[in-house]
Amino acid sequence: MRNNRARFSVLFAFLSLAAIPLALYSTRLKHVDLPQAVAGEAVAGTLLGLIAVLLARSARAQVERTLTRAGEGTARVGKWLGLLGLCLGLTAALALAFFGLLLWSE
Repeated sequence: MRNNRARFSVLFAFLSLAAIPLALYSTRLKHVDLPQAVAGEAVAGTLLGLIAVLLARSARAQVERTLTRAGEGTARVGKWLGLLGLCLGLTAALALAFFGLLLWSE
């Protein structure tokens, strides 16, 4: 028996972590500057990390109901990587807020 929620939690966690290099790469485009890229990463990283954590929680509940405990390790990895992506997204949002505060106080 497969635990698809655990697999999707790892997928969304990796997407959350991939938002950072994607945001940095997007600054090479003509119409995207660094604050816009950081804002996009903050939103995408936070939401994808939150989805990964919620999917991992659901997968762990499903593991508890099965005898084979299928997907237990995958759910754990998805949870921790999702938390990392969530924290990085919130850190980007906090950095953007302080940048806005510095621009406002000038």
